[in-house]
Amino acid sequence: MRRLAIVLCAVLLLAGCARPVTTAMPQAWLKPGVQVSLPPPGIRPAFSEQQLLTGKVKGQQQSLMVLLSANSDSVTLAGLSSLGIRLFRLTYSSSGIHSEQAIALPKMPPASQVLADVMLSRWPVSAWQPVLPRGWTLVDAGLQRQLRDQNGTLITEIHYLMRGDRRQPVSIQQFAFGYLITIQTLDP
Repeated sequence: MRRLAIVLCAVLLLAGCARPVTTAMPQAWLKPGVQVSLPPPGIRPAFSEQQLLTGKVKGQQQSLMVLLSANSDSVTLAGLSSLGIRLFRLTYSSSGIHSEQAIALPKMPPASQVLADVMLSRWPVSAWQPVLPRGWTLVDAGLQRQLRDQNGTLITEIHYLMRGDRRQPVSIQQFAFGYLITIQTLDP
């Protein structure tokens, strides 16, 4: 998706100062012209991971290290440079999304767009059903999850890997926006 590609490209263009932004009603695009509110931020069981995200869009590939932490009250996503410098931090709680960006780029996507893919891959289907547009489906089938629009068109496909007793996302293919995110979870 363009939003991830922009985020990943922005990592390479470190500039500017941190600037906090809070959004009370977080929304995200599922496909062009279709926007939804994000499900509530809490999830159980809580988890915390370090991941390497690699985005591919239009033949370009960029990687970003992220720290992801979620519990029953909030989710936090922090992006780091290859040197470990924090580039951005997003926290979604009952008060909305709070973001701090150390990258001053006008084309930086809203925090809710970054969180949407994380939540689409991690939050239970039952959390997404109330916010999806009429006729849209989100279906789990073993190690795969598919989001389809009201016409049955595949919009997003997520693949998983079992790690112990937990199913973890390893790729997110977004067909409507034309991008692929691969996710490598790093051991603590």
